[in-house]
Amino acid sequence: MKILIINGPNLNKLKVRSNEHYGHLSLSEINSLIVEKFPQIEFEFFQSNSEGEIINKLHQATHYDGIILNAGAYSHYSIAIRDAIELINIPVVEVHLSNIYAREPFRQKSVISKVCVGVISGFKEYSYILAVHFFLENKN
Repeated sequence: MKILIINGPNLNKLKVRSNEHYGHLSLSEINSLIVEKFPQIEFEFFQSNSEGEIINKLHQATHYDGIILNAGAYSHYSIAIRDAIELINIPVVEVHLSNIYAREPFRQKSVISKVCVGVISGFKEYSYILAVHFFLENKN
Protein backbone atom coordinates (compact mmCIF):
# COMPACT_ATOMS: atom_id res chain seq x y z
CA MET A 1 0.00 0.00 0.00
CA LYS A 2 1.24 3.47 -0.94
CA ILE A 3 -0.12 6.62 0.68
CA LEU A 4 0.74 10.19 -0.24
CA ILE A 5 0.52 12.74 2.58
CA ILE A 6 0.27 16.34 1.43
CA ASN A 7 0.64 19.23 3.85
CA GLY A 8 -0.16 22.80 2.91
CA PRO A 9 0.86 26.26 3.99
CA ASN A 10 2.52 26.98 7.32
CA LEU A 11 2.58 23.34 8.37
CA ASN A 12 6.34 23.48 7.98
CA LYS A 13 6.21 25.86 10.98
CA LEU A 14 4.58 23.47 13.42
CA LYS A 15 6.11 23.57 16.90
CA VAL A 16 6.53 27.34 16.63
CA ARG A 17 2.81 27.92 16.02
CA SER A 18 0.05 27.68 18.59
CA ASN A 19 0.65 24.40 20.42
CA GLU A 20 -2.88 24.61 21.79
CA HIS A 21 -4.31 24.19 18.31
CA TYR A 22 -1.61 22.26 16.50
CA GLY A 23 0.15 20.15 19.13
CA HIS A 24 3.77 19.97 20.20
CA LEU A 25 5.31 18.05 17.29
CA SER A 26 7.07 19.37 14.21
CA LEU A 27 5.95 18.16 10.79
CA SER A 28 9.00 15.91 10.50
CA GLU A 29 8.20 14.42 13.93
CA ILE A 30 4.63 13.74 12.80
CA ASN A 31 5.94 12.10 9.62
CA SER A 32 8.33 9.92 11.66
CA LEU A 33 5.50 8.91 13.99
CA ILE A 34 3.37 7.83 11.03
CA VAL A 35 6.19 5.75 9.51
CA GLU A 36 6.95 4.18 12.90
CA LYS A 37 3.31 3.19 13.50
CA PHE A 38 2.79 1.78 10.00
CA PRO A 39 6.02 0.14 8.78
CA GLN A 40 4.06 -2.00 6.31
CA ILE A 41 2.95 1.06 4.32
CA GLU A 42 5.02 3.03 1.85
CA PHE A 43 4.56 6.75 2.46
CA GLU A 44 5.52 9.79 0.47
CA PHE A 45 5.43 13.12 2.29
CA PHE A 46 5.05 16.46 0.53
CA GLN A 47 4.71 19.94 1.99
CA SER A 48 4.31 23.21 0.16
CA ASN A 49 3.23 26.73 0.96
CA SER A 50 2.26 27.14 -2.70
CA GLU A 51 -1.23 26.33 -3.92
CA GLY A 52 0.05 25.56 -7.43
CA GLU A 53 2.62 23.05 -6.17
CA ILE A 54 -0.09 21.24 -4.19
CA ILE A 55 -2.28 21.11 -7.30
CA ASN A 56 0.62 19.80 -9.39
CA LYS A 57 1.33 17.10 -6.79
CA LEU A 58 -2.33 16.01 -6.87
CA HIS A 59 -2.23 15.87 -10.68
CA GLN A 60 0.90 13.68 -10.56
CA ALA A 61 -0.49 11.32 -7.92
CA THR A 62 -1.34 8.39 -10.16
CA HIS A 63 0.26 5.52 -8.27
CA TYR A 64 -1.12 5.82 -4.74
CA ASP A 65 -3.82 3.88 -2.95
CA GLY A 66 -4.85 6.96 -1.02
CA ILE A 67 -4.01 10.56 -0.22
CA ILE A 68 -4.13 12.28 3.14
CA LEU A 69 -4.42 16.03 2.65
CA ASN A 70 -4.00 18.77 5.22
CA ALA A 71 -4.49 21.75 2.94
CA GLY A 72 -4.22 24.16 5.86
CA ALA A 73 -5.81 27.53 5.11
CA TYR A 74 -6.37 26.49 1.49
CA SER A 75 -9.10 24.16 2.78
CA HIS A 76 -11.29 27.19 3.41
CA TYR A 77 -11.11 28.86 0.00
CA SER A 78 -9.15 26.97 -2.68
CA ILE A 79 -11.59 25.98 -5.38
CA ALA A 80 -8.52 25.08 -7.47
CA ILE A 81 -7.39 22.41 -4.98
CA ARG A 82 -10.98 21.19 -4.74
CA ASP A 83 -11.12 20.82 -8.53
CA ALA A 84 -7.76 18.98 -8.57
CA ILE A 85 -9.07 16.47 -6.01
CA GLU A 86 -12.20 15.98 -8.07
CA LEU A 87 -10.09 15.28 -11.20
CA ILE A 88 -8.10 12.41 -9.72
CA ASN A 89 -9.39 8.89 -9.18
CA ILE A 90 -7.78 8.36 -5.76
CA PRO A 91 -9.57 8.60 -2.42
CA VAL A 92 -8.55 11.66 -0.41
CA VAL A 93 -9.05 12.09 3.33
CA GLU A 94 -9.00 15.69 4.53
CA VAL A 95 -7.25 16.13 7.88
CA HIS A 96 -6.75 19.01 10.27
CA LEU A 97 -4.67 19.10 13.42
CA SER A 98 -7.08 21.47 15.14
CA ASN A 99 -10.84 21.19 15.47
CA ILE A 100 -11.76 23.65 12.73
CA TYR A 101 -15.40 23.63 13.88
CA ALA A 102 -14.42 25.04 17.30
CA ARG A 103 -12.35 27.88 15.83
CA GLU A 104 -13.00 31.17 14.09
CA PRO A 105 -16.01 31.24 11.75
CA PHE A 106 -13.86 31.56 8.60
CA ARG A 107 -12.10 28.27 9.52
CA GLN A 108 -15.33 26.34 10.04
CA LYS A 109 -16.06 25.86 6.34
CA SER A 110 -14.04 23.68 4.03
CA VAL A 111 -14.55 23.91 0.28
CA ILE A 112 -12.66 20.64 -0.29
CA SER A 113 -14.68 18.40 2.07
CA LYS A 114 -17.36 17.48 -0.46
CA VAL A 115 -14.82 15.91 -2.83
CA CYS A 116 -13.00 13.99 -0.08
CA VAL A 117 -14.09 10.60 1.28
CA GLY A 118 -14.02 11.99 4.81
CA VAL A 119 -12.74 14.64 7.19
CA ILE A 120 -10.77 14.09 10.39
CA SER A 121 -10.32 17.18 12.51
CA GLY A 122 -9.13 18.07 15.98
CA PHE A 123 -6.94 15.15 17.02
CA LYS A 124 -3.61 16.89 16.36
CA GLU A 125 -1.06 14.36 15.00
CA TYR A 126 -3.56 11.55 15.54
CA SER A 127 -5.74 12.98 12.78
CA TYR A 128 -3.18 11.54 10.36
CA ILE A 129 -3.04 8.22 12.22
CA LEU A 130 -6.83 7.88 12.02
CA ALA A 131 -6.72 8.63 8.29
CA VAL A 132 -4.13 5.88 7.74
CA HIS A 133 -6.38 3.47 9.66
CA PHE A 134 -9.21 4.36 7.31
CA PHE A 135 -7.10 3.32 4.30
CA LEU A 136 -5.97 0.11 6.01
CA GLU A 137 -9.55 -0.87 6.80
CA ASN A 138 -10.84 0.04 3.33
CA LYS A 139 -8.14 -1.29 1.04
CA ASN A 140 -9.41 -3.00 -2.08
